[in-house]
Amino acid sequence: MTRRIFAFVSSKNCIQALVFVGSLAWTIGPAMGHEGEEDHAHGPEPVDLTEVYAPTVLPDRIVLTWTGDPATSQAVTWRTSTEVREALAEIAPAGPGPKFPENATTIPASSQALMTNLNTAHFHTVEFKDLKPSTKYAYRVGDGVNWSEWFHFTTASDQPEPFSFIYFGDAQNDVRSMWSRVIREAYGDAPDASFFLHAGDLINRAESDAEWGEWFGAGHWVNAMIPSVPVPGNHEQAKMEDGTRRLSHHWRPQFALPEHGPKGLEEACYTLVYQGVRIIGLNSSQQQEEQAEWLDKVLAENDCKWVVCTFHHPLFSTGKDPDNSELRAIWKPVVDKYKVDLVLQGHDHTYGRTGLETPPVVPETTGNVPTGVNNVDEKTGTVYVVSVSGPKMYNLQRHSFMKRQAEDTQLYQIIHIDGNELRFEARTATGEVYDAFTLVKRPGQLNQLIEQVPDTPERVREQVPAAGP
Repeated sequence: MTRRIFAFVSSKNCIQALVFVGSLAWTIGPAMGHEGEEDHAHGPEPVDLTEVYAPTVLPDRIVLTWTGDPATSQAVTWRTSTEVREALAEIAPAGPGPKFPENATTIPASSQALMTNLNTAHFHTVEFKDLKPSTKYAYRVGDGVNWSEWFHFTTASDQPEPFSFIYFGDAQNDVRSMWSRVIREAYGDAPDASFFLHAGDLINRAESDAEWGEWFGAGHWVNAMIPSVPVPGNHEQAKMEDGTRRLSHHWRPQFALPEHGPKGLEEACYTLVYQGVRIIGLNSSQQQEEQAEWLDKVLAENDCKWVVCTFHHPLFSTGKDPDNSELRAIWKPVVDKYKVDLVLQGHDHTYGRTGLETPPVVPETTGNVPTGVNNVDEKTGTVYVVSVSGPKMYNLQRHSFMKRQAEDTQLYQIIHIDGNELRFEARTATGEVYDAFTLVKRPGQLNQLIEQVPDTPERVREQVPAAGP
């Protein structure tokens, strides 16, 4: 039987008594089974995920995104139990003292129910509009009684001022256990980052509410203060009974994003401008040709100095999965036509970064290696990056046109843009700079690429020579 011992002691002897009680309880030991035998069947048990990730009337999974101009608007989404029928957000200019809520404005949220594999929850969204550029605001979300804490965010400037953002490749697996440290290390390195860019595969199973719970838990309050710019990967695509795939039911209730992409790709294919830099997100799992037409139109009308494009499947693979030759044949001509500056990708669970010279479009491949892969087009002018932030690792496919590669390494990337310069740093999960370069804009010419790779060995596995006959 289990015994509980209560000790009543003076404060002077409190510590000694607690040590004694703890020691005595340990001596008494585990519960005894029949006839004095120890019962070893009652060890730790896995927690009930239905309980762990159950929504309540208190808001959780709070995340900032954009549906409009980052200089004058800010969207926020959160989750509650279905008991919450009318959700609200309050916003006020942030102040140094506690009286700023006196100037708060209350805004009703739009809400929708989402039935998941664990529960049914309500997801709520508010878009704060008519905000002042370069201004820090405080906001909270709730139902009028049960509120979140107050959070801060700062609107973008309406001018092309310097800023930084953080780019993550696939988080995907063991997110709570192994990815949490990466996003937190990244935030520690760049706490003033303007947004987080996620290049797909945020989770592993598209409709797993527990995995989405892990993803939101990893970023936690940081997601409520630094906006996210996500695109879906293949693991955000749920498999249907007929073998086709569709975007996860979680995606749109969770992330309020622009809806101006091709029909059927609302909030999964979009563009926004942040302080003079055009950010374009594509869904590489669906409707590739329609997105190529849309991308051509967006870039034809672009007047921003810098263009950064992100999608999940890489045009030049660094892993030993099948090469994405069809996607490359459809999208690379558009990227080349408009000299997109930087393309940020995921999927291959390795790291690879090109220079300005990459192979031309070659639809035919042998295995994972494009035919003529060592022939480069010197006029492309685009840097392609593949990265991974989670713990799932693949074998690396080495390419001569890659300037820096890695395997078995979790990374995050900090990109800083200031006028005519774009500075890129890839850092390991422990904060070590692993790769770096600077792009410099030159009127009427291709960008200048300044290599700043650290003088450290590439993190690649030792190649074992093939056995002889």
